[in-house]
Amino acid sequence: MAPRLRLRLLGVGAMASPCFAPAGLLVVHGRHRVVFDGGPGAEPPEGRVDAWLVTDEHAELRSALRHLAADRGLVPRMADVDLGELRVRAYPVAHTSHPTCGYRIEAGAAAVVWAPEFWAFPDWAADADLMFAEASGWDRPIRFRGGVGGHAPVRDIGPEAVRHRIRRLVYAHIGRPCLRVMDAGLIPEYGEWGREGRTYLVSPQRWAC
Repeated sequence: MAPRLRLRLLGVGAMASPCFAPAGLLVVHGRHRVVFDGGPGAEPPEGRVDAWLVTDEHAELRSALRHLAADRGLVPRMADVDLGELRVRAYPVAHTSHPTCGYRIEAGAAAVVWAPEFWAFPDWAADADLMFAEASGWDRPIRFRGGVGGHAPVRDIGPEAVRHRIRRLVYAHIGRPCLRVMDAGLIPEYGEWGREGRTYLVSPQRWAC
């Protein structure tokens, strides 16, 4: 039987979150392990890592990420990765004035998307079994100075995820507006708040559990 995709959230925080470590993901498929983003407090556990991929090579955490990745003999980068049945593709996202990306992670018939920051919902995420998505804002977009992009709000992302046939949506880049909403006990109309340390399982034959 083909191995499942195991996806562990290392952190779910937006920049300078007072509650969570930086948004990061560890993907395990058989003997292969790939890290996405993360940072101090959101490092992968001990063991070999095949690649350390980032969604923004100019992010504020780039120096810390370079140091963490160097300890594993790696350089953090935006790139495609092929590891046998595990295929990772970087796709551009509208977010800021310089190139940024998200990732589509595939094994067999299963597809997972890591897109923790975007201004416009990425069409290439369509039909994913699981999507880890932006949650910097709650009910209004966060626009960058100069009109060069920003962060889409949860209230807009949920309907877009439904329209793009995302089977399960997990918000994994939680900003201060959403922290206030969480404190008030509110939940998204579609999707769920990501939880640090939680592992999500996806079967190559679609959802396992």
